[in-house]
Amino acid sequence: MKLAVVVQRYGADVNGGAELHARYVAEHLAKHAEVEVLTTCAKDYIFWSNEFDPGESRVGNLLVRRFPVKRPRDLENFDQWSTRVFEHRHSVAHELAWLDSEGPTSPKLIRYLRRHGSSYDFCLFFSYRYYHAYHGCRAVAPHAVLVPTAERDPAIGLSIFGPIFRGVRGIMYNSFEERAMIQAITGNASVRHAVVGVGSEIPTDSDPNRFRQKFEIQQPFIVYVGRIDENKGCLELFDFFKNYAARVSKSLQLVLIGRSILKVPSHSRIRHLGFVSDQDKFDALAAAHALVMPSQFESLSMVTLEAWAMSRPVLANGCCDVLQGQCIRSNAGLYYKNYEEFAETLHALETNRPLHAALSRNGSQYFRRHYAWPVIERKYLEVLEHLKHEAPKPMEPLPGWFGRQRRNVAPTREIVDALPTGPALKSVRGQRTVRRR
Repeated sequence: MKLAVVVQRYGADVNGGAELHARYVAEHLAKHAEVEVLTTCAKDYIFWSNEFDPGESRVGNLLVRRFPVKRPRDLENFDQWSTRVFEHRHSVAHELAWLDSEGPTSPKLIRYLRRHGSSYDFCLFFSYRYYHAYHGCRAVAPHAVLVPTAERDPAIGLSIFGPIFRGVRGIMYNSFEERAMIQAITGNASVRHAVVGVGSEIPTDSDPNRFRQKFEIQQPFIVYVGRIDENKGCLELFDFFKNYAARVSKSLQLVLIGRSILKVPSHSRIRHLGFVSDQDKFDALAAAHALVMPSQFESLSMVTLEAWAMSRPVLANGCCDVLQGQCIRSNAGLYYKNYEEFAETLHALETNRPLHAALSRNGSQYFRRHYAWPVIERKYLEVLEHLKHEAPKPMEPLPGWFGRQRRNVAPTREIVDALPTGPALKSVRGQRTVRRR
């Protein structure tokens, strides 16, 4: 079997969530199939500037084909189109303009897929919302398998994505919440799919003392790992933690790992370590009292799974359906929706040793049962094997030119706000998924 993994950026030092997800899947499926990676020359996710050379190269043992981005992203133009389609009545043509402005726009990648896509048994497209996935799925619909990595944000309400979700051969969802959201908005329940997520490369030699000595951190701490960004809930985390440090705990610290695009508060118990190696990251998780995950918008959260694999409990933002659902299913994390809940749950993690130990054990068991790599690989291979014996169906065409100009599409924020909320949990009889409004 020959597979193409198609993703917006790719590289050993490209560490975005979806991009790392794609690399892990490509590397593990390469044990079972011939795998190539198709991607752009972009390295930076903000402007998509061409930094890698076009053409063929190798990353590890995989062949990577890179195609240039037509132009860097114009942030002002992208913001204008986002306001248009998210907040106002608009047309399909407006949505296509939004997609083009978001980037990374690489017509040469799409032309390659049109010419050579049939040489692959399947093309696995990562991240539904980008140019390469939308146009690529249309170019090779009989071979297209989508890994959406979708979050609950206004982009999922764009009408152009409905035919893609209904027309691809298969979908590999990250979570039950992601599946419930996409099926509710697109009516694609009949498409072959699996809730699979992603594994992670968990080292066997993590050392909490090595981390404490290297970074001179001796007090107990909670750790945040990821982009330090308002969109990731970090401003609220700073406010909540400063209140907690002043009112509740006299020793607990907050350690931040990752690139910051915010000003980190100058506070005696907040430490920003910046970008660190994988070894340092896993040493930090091993040393931490818990991982804190303040984001409202996640399709899975790989670092949450890594914390559970390291037997660390998680304190998550309960306003994120995915994180709340994962905490409930795993019985390995607590969640909050306001400062009072943040303080109570964090205090329980800090002081209740039996609770902390139970959550830690549950997290490790949950990871091994659902996210160990043999489990992930089996789910991918089972779906692909089914698809080999099923006939493809045609993808719905775009409306004609006049149809694309009609301003008959509702603001996507209204569409997304009307969707059911809450974790996607099985009913008592296990027969259906229950979500609350």
